[in-house]
Amino acid sequence: MSVIPPRRLRVVLVTGLSGGGKASVLRALEDIGYEAVDNPPLEMLEDMISRGDRRLAIGVDARTRGFDARRVLDALDRLRANPALRPELVYAWADETSLLRRYSESRRRHPLAPDGRVADGIAAEQAVTAALREKADLVVDTSDLPVAALRRLIERHFGQDTEHLENSLVVSLISFAYARGLPREADLVFDARFLRNPHYDPILQPRTGLDPEVGAYIQADPDYQVFFGKVAGLVELLLPRFVQEGKKYATITIGCTGGRHRSVFLVEALASHLAAWGASLGAGEPAGSGWRLHVAHRELAREGHEAAYMTERPVPRRGASDTGEAARSSPVQAQEA
Repeated sequence: MSVIPPRRLRVVLVTGLSGGGKASVLRALEDIGYEAVDNPPLEMLEDMISRGDRRLAIGVDARTRGFDARRVLDALDRLRANPALRPELVYAWADETSLLRRYSESRRRHPLAPDGRVADGIAAEQAVTAALREKADLVVDTSDLPVAALRRLIERHFGQDTEHLENSLVVSLISFAYARGLPREADLVFDARFLRNPHYDPILQPRTGLDPEVGAYIQADPDYQVFFGKVAGLVELLLPRFVQEGKKYATITIGCTGGRHRSVFLVEALASHLAAWGASLGAGEPAGSGWRLHVAHRELAREGHEAAYMTERPVPRRGASDTGEAARSSPVQAQEA
């Protein structure tokens, strides 16, 4: 009979750029039961955590007294060495255009440029928090992310139903358009623009990669199967290694010209392939130990397709019944786009 280890107290440090959504992340964590504290002095951080008995969400940014990214990371390392704690670092940000718009709408001054240009404050804050972004467990781009979608994202990562998934890897598959820029959170980027483009077929043009007719058209490209096989093979090679090195989040992106046809279909195909591959793994193998799969279609979400943003796909695991933790059998409700 296996012994279930005691659950560790979750502590989420939330940092990022001013105007990038840190306050919204903290509110979302508070709504799901975390005790939220914004900007405590850094010297009080570890003592405050040691005295707590509830899940904690703590905001730390450039406004914090005594702020220094290296000090924050050193404190995080010490927290991670405590077997009773489960600390994670979240970095919230947005692109410069979005930040400038938000500051213009709120008419607030940037904390790092109270008497200067907001753009200068943004650049300065990006520099002083760069190390935190590099080491963050989860980087959240709020540039085009509605508040309701952000709340659901936080609940999916840090809600009560994720307590047993402490060692799981969250794999996000994202389709995008090269014309609108690379997803900055991407760990892997694949380019599908060489495949035949349904955009030039007048019947298929208004449809998306979610439609079977579009998929059949793309699969008819003579190089499709070879390309897909190599992409899937590389991902299968890397995911177990990500798990072994303790990586908690992996983002795999596929782009095409408009982000509506080829990339969407390939992401869906890769999601189905990885779900089947995960089911074929033994419960004791590295990539079969409870990883989760999320799918997002960035450009479709921008067009208002509600089913396009971060839906969760079930990854059944062989041997799940032995642990009493069966894989989910239906996708999580899509977040608002």
